[in-house]
Amino acid sequence: MGHKVNPFSFRLGYIRDWNSRWYAKKSDFSKFILGDALIRNYIKKNFSSANVSKVEIERLADKVRVIIHTSRPGIIIGRHGSDIDRLKEELHNIAEKQIEVDIKEVK
Repeated sequence: MGHKVNPFSFRLGYIRDWNSRWYAKKSDFSKFILGDALIRNYIKKNFSSANVSKVEIERLADKVRVIIHTSRPGIIIGRHGSDIDRLKEELHNIAEKQIEVDIKEVK
């Protein structure tokens, strides 16, 4: 009988990188994991028509960088950047830290 291994974890370090990049003390770890899950769920739920393929999160000492990989970045940015500002405000309420949002186009 073989052991089943998750394909993502099997490729970590060789082909793929982590989806969240940060280091935390034992007492902060669960809070950061929950915050990452809430951010990912919010983005995937509200921007389902933008074809979001991956959400990467980097946590620094005083701010959080969210990198959104999407095939339709215009939907997330909105007219004259109005939707991206609203997204930053909503994510700031979730993470309670300064938010920096980067959008990368996937072809």
